[in-house]
Amino acid sequence: MIRKIFRWIWKAMLWFFGLSIISVIIFKWVPIPFTPLMITRIIEFKLDGEDAIYSHDWVPLEEISPNLQKAVIASEDGNFLKHHGFDFEAMQKAFKSNQKGRKLKGGSTISQQTAKNVFLWQGRSYVRKGLEAYFTVLIELIWGKERIMEVYLNSIEMGNGVYGAQEAARHWYRTTAINLTPREAVGIAAILPNPRKYKASNSSSYINNRKEKIMRVMRHLGKIKY
Repeated sequence: MIRKIFRWIWKAMLWFFGLSIISVIIFKWVPIPFTPLMITRIIEFKLDGEDAIYSHDWVPLEEISPNLQKAVIASEDGNFLKHHGFDFEAMQKAFKSNQKGRKLKGGSTISQQTAKNVFLWQGRSYVRKGLEAYFTVLIELIWGKERIMEVYLNSIEMGNGVYGAQEAARHWYRTTAINLTPREAVGIAAILPNPRKYKASNSSSYINNRKEKIMRVMRHLGKIKY
């Protein structure tokens, strides 16, 4: 009986590793059509008796303004181009801050956020964090930084029912992702901690302050080299 259980666990692990690696390889080139979060949001709308709001339009990284690429690096992950998926210094600061009862944005990198958004569910648990680390290593090895940024900017939530840079540009500024100005790009990046609560345009004082901070960091980034 015990041997059968171990054999079943071993087979399940082999299937998981095989399928996960294959999926990461496929999505190195194939656009991600939807994410678990998108499905979750649609279900939430339905349960609340509302019409599902869903806007998503994939575009290649060449059609996303470098202003937005810089803005999300400045806002979410200043060491994105330097680390290999994990910013241990930021994680340590987040841990110390939480120990003191203060809130920090967290230690998750753009790579970790991408791994979570594309392959996993939302929520906090050791199992999910462990799988997040596993997929982060895979996409860093197989995708590389440029593809990670492309997937990130096409998949993350940037408004209520708004996913990806192209739809965010249309929703907030009636423009396209490639034509986002630095100020507009910063507006989108500033709401990423909670894009369903905050507004990129006609923003609150809190978001306007975030915009100014992000803009200051952007000025020191220089040209992005993946």
